[in-house]
Amino acid sequence: MVTNASTQATGRRKSAIAQIRLRAGDGQIVVNERSLEDYFGRPTSRMVINQPFDVTELHGRYDVIAKVCGGGVSAQAGAIRLGIARALISVNPELRPPLKKAGYLTRDSREVERKKYGHHKARKRPQYSKR
Repeated sequence: MVTNASTQATGRRKSAIAQIRLRAGDGQIVVNERSLEDYFGRPTSRMVINQPFDVTELHGRYDVIAKVCGGGVSAQAGAIRLGIARALISVNPELRPPLKKAGYLTRDSREVERKKYGHHKARKRPQYSKR
């Protein structure tokens, strides 16, 4: 089911936030006003972004306009994937079971642990000295 109206969704991963606009089109993906290949040089990041379309077999039916900020390359790709999966469900609720089974609707809640006082990093302690 492809509609002309556009739909919006938000995806998050670590400290990255992606705002996704999905509309009927020919499969173009634009990230921060740049093409997907230009923004994500790594093929694995591009693969992660296209995974919801692979599972639902909707490649080339929707255009994606993504605005993403914060985090690193991998976190931004994960945020866009979650946003695309949520947008596809809002367009067609019947796509929920395959996306849910693939795990693309779960927000990965792992965050960076904060650095503690007296430690070198979050858990690394100073070297023990006997004398």
